[in-house]
Amino acid sequence: MRKLIDQISMQQSRIVDLEEDKKRQDEEYGQMKALVQDLQLKGLQRRMDKIQTPVAAVVIMACNRADYLERTIKSILKYQNAVASKYPLFVSQDGSDPQVREKALSYDQLTHMQHLDSKPVQTERPGELIAYYKIAHDMEIAPDFFDYFEAAAALMEKDKTIMAVSSWNDNGQKQFVHDPEILYRSDFFPGLGWMLTKSTWNELSPKWPKAYWDDWLRLQENHKGRQFIRPEVCRTYNFGEHGSSLGQFFRQYLEPIKLNDVQVDWKSKDLSYLMEDEYIKHFAEILKNAKPINGADAVLKASNVQGDVRVHYKDQPDFERIARQFGVFQEWKDGVPRTAYKGVVVFRYPPPRRVFLVGPKSFELLGIKSV
Repeated sequence: MRKLIDQISMQQSRIVDLEEDKKRQDEEYGQMKALVQDLQLKGLQRRMDKIQTPVAAVVIMACNRADYLERTIKSILKYQNAVASKYPLFVSQDGSDPQVREKALSYDQLTHMQHLDSKPVQTERPGELIAYYKIAHDMEIAPDFFDYFEAAAALMEKDKTIMAVSSWNDNGQKQFVHDPEILYRSDFFPGLGWMLTKSTWNELSPKWPKAYWDDWLRLQENHKGRQFIRPEVCRTYNFGEHGSSLGQFFRQYLEPIKLNDVQVDWKSKDLSYLMEDEYIKHFAEILKNAKPINGADAVLKASNVQGDVRVHYKDQPDFERIARQFGVFQEWKDGVPRTAYKGVVVFRYPPPRRVFLVGPKSFELLGIKSV
């Protein structure tokens, strides 16, 4: 009798699991059906069939801040209307916040997708943050945002050593930038508004964790020597003081970011200097021409020198000490300082003068003999 009771209990538990699976499948079917209907109603396919060739989908990841979502959508639509067929707009909503859903569905210019997961999220590593519910939709874009990414997309197609293109510069605060037309290669993934090729996403998506959307970690860990393109002056602005970082560094590093306000004609720009073979020579030449500064008081010395300067650091603590003097990001991730290329971090101080913080192996990596 006891065995029979145990068997009945196990069967009942199995029935509950099957019912939950069916419920989840019904929800997923409903979402797919709603998405298809939404695409049909809005005539997305007709828009994409026009003369303009699609470049990339623009995806806004949203969760539970309808006011942030509205501000982001309005910023994008301000510049997207003229290129809508090239850049179809989507809102990807995690969770079931009714205000976010209502706000997204109130715009005919975009397609809303909703993700519901009734199973508890399992982390992949000890200490991983379950933060999918904190995904912020708190970005405004620059007037040349779409032109910039279209030009960069063509560059990515030519140079497979470029893993992603970002609209962000961690040291893009007003006091550290000057030229809106300058782009850099970086060994550090900038994040906060970025573009991947489909092939790169196909490579990364199986490795992407379900527990959280940590774009920096996954791209930085899997770049395999490939690099990233970033602008000197940011093409996105993060206004979310209470977003996914819970306000961390907001006042010091995010609030003073300079959002580009110049309409750069990227179609007329020659970006071939950013190709891998060309860029290492291009960057090395600029660095060689910068005047070396030694000893303490780097800020004072840099201010009294005409033209670009370079300051050499010995190791991470030394870098942090020097970066602290200037007020730029001191943080390292995966052994790389933020914004660094071959160990070199560049910023303006004061503009237009460039300051290069040069690592102990940077000259060797750039093929520069001691100067």
